[in-house]
Order: sequence, then structure tokens, then C-alpha cells
Amino acid sequence: MCLNGQPIRRDLEARLGREVRITNDANCFALSEASDGAGRDAGVVLGVILGTGVGSGVVVRGEVLDGPNAIAGEWGHNPLPWPRDDERPGHPCFCGRSGCIETWLSGPGIERDHLAATGEPATAKDIAARAAAGDAACAATFDRYEERFARAIAHVINILDPDVIVLGGGISNVDRLYANVPTRWAAWVFSDRVDTRLVRNVHGDSSGVRGAAWLWGSVDS
Repeated sequence: MCLNGQPIRRDLEARLGREVRITNDANCFALSEASDGAGRDAGVVLGVILGTGVGSGVVVRGEVLDGPNAIAGEWGHNPLPWPRDDERPGHPCFCGRSGCIETWLSGPGIERDHLAATGEPATAKDIAARAAAGDAACAATFDRYEERFARAIAHVINILDPDVIVLGGGISNVDRLYANVPTRWAAWVFSDRVDTRLVRNVHGDSSGVRGAAWLWGSVDS
């Protein structure tokens, strides 16, 4: 965060003596998956990162959508929509607000929710593995997670209406999300039917650096 507001691209270009193209990791992930990954040939791709934080990138017809404030896709720092009474006011977020989507849907958010419900500390990876093995308490944690994820991503679908949502980050490895979340989000999406697809990434941990390369498109670097 110490680099916020600093002219990093200008400084790098001056040091390297050449043009530099730069964007955040979620945008790079989304561009990689939109170019030749799980969102290939889709008009609008939302690349969602679910890991230690929550963010996303938006690619429209092969181009990263940045916006004048360079914050397009920052859904993780909106409040969890349609909150229940026991979800208010929410947990403090590093951004200075409370109740952000990131505090619920990140890996640390899963761990915090599981601890509050069971009194048992566990990592998000362990909770996922135990849920898959039939542990009732861990399965209940992911049931709550999926319902919150459905609410949160329905908000984005209502605004952006992407063709495909590609998941990345450690939590994207949880198989049950792809079957369960789409069955839940219809209750929150303002449409009689939801044709948006929720899919796993193709390029895994390589998508970020691949997307950085794709920033050049067909330009000779």
C-alpha cells in the first residue's frame, strides 16, 4: 500500500528505458482467463480472486476494464448485500470500514466464521478438506459461505451481467462451489433466469503472470 499514489510505471520506465504496462493481479488473472482460458470467447468475463483477500478483474471483449479511478472490479470492498441481523455491522476491514465482502469470503473470513460457530480454530484448507470428507461442522461453514457468496456475486451480476465468472485463488479449488453457488444466486439476481456460468480457472497460479504478458496483446514487445 505504500506504493498507492506513486508514479510506479513512470519510475520503472525511466529505470528500464522502455515502455511498461502495469495493472493489478486480479486484472491480469481475468485477462489471462479471458484470452485463452476458462473465459475464452466470452464477451464479458469477471475474474474473481478468492484467497487471503477478495477482488476481481473485468474484461470486456478482450480489453481490461480499468475505469477512471482504476478500481473496476473491486467488489470485495463493498458491504455484504442483503445482510442478516447477525451479520451486522460486520467485521473490521483493513480498508477502514466494517462488513466488507472480503471479511466474509476470504480465507481468513472462512476461518473466522468457523471459529465463531464451532470454537475450533482451523485453516480454510483444512475446513474445505474436512467438509469434503463429511465433517458436519465444516460442511455447515461452507454452506454459510456459499450462501454469502451467492448474495455477493448476485450483486455483481445485477450490475455487470457477465457471460462467465472465473474463480481463482486458493478457495477456487473447492469443488462444491461450482455446483452449489449457481443454485443459490437465482434468488438474488434480478432476472427470471440466470445464464451466467461459474467456472474454475484453466491456468491456475500462472494466470497472473500470463495476464501481465497478455497486456501487450499483439504488440511486439
